[in-house]
Amino acid sequence: MAEGARRGAKRAILYTRVSTEEQARSGYSLAQQMEALRGYVAREGYEVLEEVSDAGQSGASLERPGMDRIRELVEAGGISVVLAQDRDRIAREPAYHYLLRKEFEEHGCKIRALNDRGDDSPEGELTDGILDQLAKFERAKTAERARRGRLRKAREGKIIATHTPAYGFVYNATRDGYLVNQETMPTVVRIFEYVAGGLSLRATAKAITRDGVPSPTGKQVWSSYSVRAMLLDDLYKPHAPDEIRGLVREGLLTADVAGRLDPSRPYGVWWANTVRDSTRTVSEPDEAGGRRYRKRRKTVPRPRMEWIAVPIDLTGSGLEREIVDLARATIKDNVRPSSAGGRFWEVAGLVFCTSCGRKIHTHTTRSKGTDRLYYYYQCDNREGCEAHPRLRAKKLEADVWHVIQSGLTDPDQLRADLDRMIELERSVVRGDPDREAKHWLERLSGAEEERRGFLRLAARGRITDEELDEELAALEETRQAAKRELGALQNRKERIEALKRDRDAVLEDYASRTPDALQALTPEERHQLYKMLRLSVKIYPGCNVEIAGAFPETADFLQGVTVSCRT
Repeated sequence: MAEGARRGAKRAILYTRVSTEEQARSGYSLAQQMEALRGYVAREGYEVLEEVSDAGQSGASLERPGMDRIRELVEAGGISVVLAQDRDRIAREPAYHYLLRKEFEEHGCKIRALNDRGDDSPEGELTDGILDQLAKFERAKTAERARRGRLRKAREGKIIATHTPAYGFVYNATRDGYLVNQETMPTVVRIFEYVAGGLSLRATAKAITRDGVPSPTGKQVWSSYSVRAMLLDDLYKPHAPDEIRGLVREGLLTADVAGRLDPSRPYGVWWANTVRDSTRTVSEPDEAGGRRYRKRRKTVPRPRMEWIAVPIDLTGSGLEREIVDLARATIKDNVRPSSAGGRFWEVAGLVFCTSCGRKIHTHTTRSKGTDRLYYYYQCDNREGCEAHPRLRAKKLEADVWHVIQSGLTDPDQLRADLDRMIELERSVVRGDPDREAKHWLERLSGAEEERRGFLRLAARGRITDEELDEELAALEETRQAAKRELGALQNRKERIEALKRDRDAVLEDYASRTPDALQALTPEERHQLYKMLRLSVKIYPGCNVEIAGAFPETADFLQGVTVSCRT
């Protein structure tokens, strides 16, 4: 009897999610969500197949490790329901709810949340859909109010505080303004004086490091990039009264804020609203045949007319306008010289340090006595890496080419390996791309139909202009989400097509060449071939090298080949 009851039990997956921002706030933890779900399934008699969590993942994307796991389990069959505490834990986009609901229904599974208001009837689905749109609209209004609040604060002459103040400053008591930090500002003054005196950016960074002064990021080593950024930041440039008035004429500073300034004091400028940031989660294949997830941030500069200037009192900083101008003029025409003597690095961007996980960079050194150049691939992570591998470029590149060249002599094995690489890329795509594209096209068509319906209601006076604007705004967000997903599907398709083209090019060109013809390839051609093969060169402690590709470990000619490249 007990066994029969178990077989007939409804099987559920419990899902919890919290974004990075929500983790910073209390009261909505993963543990609290899971506790509520366990209590519910215990009362309702569900059998829990698995508990899945997504920590630090946004609901604005379906590219989540936990959600991918759920989709795999549902696709395998036998799941009655995927249960979350709130509907927005599953997804924040109503269009994503629609897509997942359709996908799960094909496998006999439903999506449920403890805060569902409807049922399985068309009326219930309509109720939940309306509530989803209203919740999304409220979130959009909240985000817009926060954005407008930040802009209003900046126009009032107040800064937007972040985790750490700019170097040389501390926050005031209300955290909406900067005060000169008498402990760190002398270092800023020294940097300007060093560069104005003719010292290079790199020499300046080394001089400050020798003094034992922590960098702006808290590290012991200063970089020339930090020095350059400081020199070019208007925050450290004392502005004359006529320059402040010029900002008012440009519309970058309000006359009210400018009128409160003391003309006898020097003011730097902290800029607000200079860039537009967006972040999304993407998944991609890893070397082990699985998937890795990472955040992709996109930063787009805003036009200067949208910037907002916030004056910062520099009284007592010790910064002199003449020194600042001279230091800036010294680096104005700086162009980073090539220290490699025109050398092309064959495996640049393809070499990784296994000790710290970072990409290994190229380095060139010059012999003091003979001016001879030496070329290396070297890990730059001085604090987070224990191994600090350093390999002679010529030997590493020769060893990599020897391994790849030997693999190109067996076209049949090469074709099999490249086909496996394409299949791995396909495996990353969840569900059926064509069916998913069809769903998004239906959402686009449905949104357009709803838009026409609301316009007809407005024409008959059934809804107000404000209600029409709200509904059209919500529909436009749905349309944009559908377009983004259709674009992402197209990108995945194009990426697989590019892999196929690379496979065909390798087989038709490189695999058909004689050994002598392969040996005649230029460094640039070898580098292009490595990218087509999705080459990865991993450096282990002791400077042992593993050459692999983004395809299964069964690939014969790139099966963990190890060579020694110690200097």
